[in-house]
Amino acid sequence: MILSQIRDYLKQRGQCTLSDIALHFDTDADAVRGMLDVWIKKGKVERRSATASCGTSCQSCDPATTEVYFWKALAEKTIDVSLPGNCDHNS
Repeated sequence: MILSQIRDYLKQRGQCTLSDIALHFDTDADAVRGMLDVWIKKGKVERRSATASCGTSCQSCDPATTEVYFWKALAEKTIDVSLPGNCDHNS
């Protein structure tokens, strides 16, 4: 497993948990986390928690299932869903 394979997998999926990536590459989660840290330092990947409270109360979840990684270029894209200025949807 090399950095470009992780990049391609994450770009294809947009977001994944650490455990998803580790399972896909049949690799230890800590090894994957180290490689993802390289992409984080380059500003290409962002790490988030699955929920705001995960890891703060019960401690029963595997951290690898609550760490979600996003390929930032895909996460930052927005779609404009506003109605055109000349649309009269009340008629």
